[in-house]
Amino acid sequence: MKDSKAYLILEDGQIFEGKRFGSDIESTGELVFNTGMGGYIETLTDPSYYGQICMQTFPLIGNYGIIEEDFESPKCHMKGYIVREKCDFPSNFRCQYDLDTYLKNQKVPGIYDVDTRRITSIIREHGVMNARISNTLPTKEILEKIKNYKISNSVESVSSKIIEESYIPMPKYNVLLIDYGSKKTIIKELNKRYCNVVSLPHDAMVEEILDYKADGVMLSNGPGNPKDNLRAIKTIKDIIGKIPVFGICLGHQLLALAMGYDTEKLKYGHRGANQPVIDTNTNSVYITTQNHGYTVVADKKDMSFINANDFTCEGMEYPDHMAFSSQFHPEACSGPKDASFLFDKFINMMEDHRNAKR
Repeated sequence: MKDSKAYLILEDGQIFEGKRFGSDIESTGELVFNTGMGGYIETLTDPSYYGQICMQTFPLIGNYGIIEEDFESPKCHMKGYIVREKCDFPSNFRCQYDLDTYLKNQKVPGIYDVDTRRITSIIREHGVMNARISNTLPTKEILEKIKNYKISNSVESVSSKIIEESYIPMPKYNVLLIDYGSKKTIIKELNKRYCNVVSLPHDAMVEEILDYKADGVMLSNGPGNPKDNLRAIKTIKDIIGKIPVFGICLGHQLLALAMGYDTEKLKYGHRGANQPVIDTNTNSVYITTQNHGYTVVADKKDMSFINANDFTCEGMEYPDHMAFSSQFHPEACSGPKDASFLFDKFINMMEDHRNAKR
């Protein structure tokens, strides 16, 4: 059966005609692009894409199908998905079904056979903009609605509403994960290092966190503007210095805001598996996986990692407060596990704190 015609409508009025796949609903969101050559399953299930239409710059997507074991969360939080070419006949021994079926199941609209290279160049020049996947050409009223679209209640929408536990045999440490839209690989990396993990909702109170008497607190990734999370920032401020803290992505930004730094929106963000960062202590370069649209504003002397492309902040350390953070995802990679040593740093920090209390 021939796929029906669809349109990608940008907020500035530019229109790209393509073909429909996935759900046949119409949807408006913030248009962003991801440069990863692989890892589309992890991208589709990353809660940090809440409210966004994600476009893959790599031309062929779906060639190894959908593998539920690789999901980072139970559902797709995207408003839409754009690819140059979709693969209808995936080939992988772990494949369970194809990309089109996944998007239909998740009620997420997709569009393919559009010039993703051209659309990417527009975003790089203009910056992130809103867009709509539509079955029809836009009216003046629709264009106005696209321009006025705003992402709201992002963390609240993706964070778990219940306490979740991930226990292992013979644990050495107990870690609290504050879930702002966490990816399950974070829990896997902690479990691998002999940590029991208890995930708390994003609005967990200070008393609740400290009453667990955990060895450390992990601040997870998540979507949206970090400054929208005033309660979380206040909570982090109140636990800093009392327990080791490690923040990733949104957690990194919230920790910086709690420590008095500022954040700002990037022109088009960092999304993909090929972002180079420099360790400011050793000058080593790591190729990292990232997904964020905001950055911490700080002097270079305060940064532990810096982006090699645009020199924005990629990490902070607060040694006097037993806290550190990374903007990139040390738990995620499509190639060598360059940055996973940050989990070992967190383990060592918890061990040092435990020994200091004896």
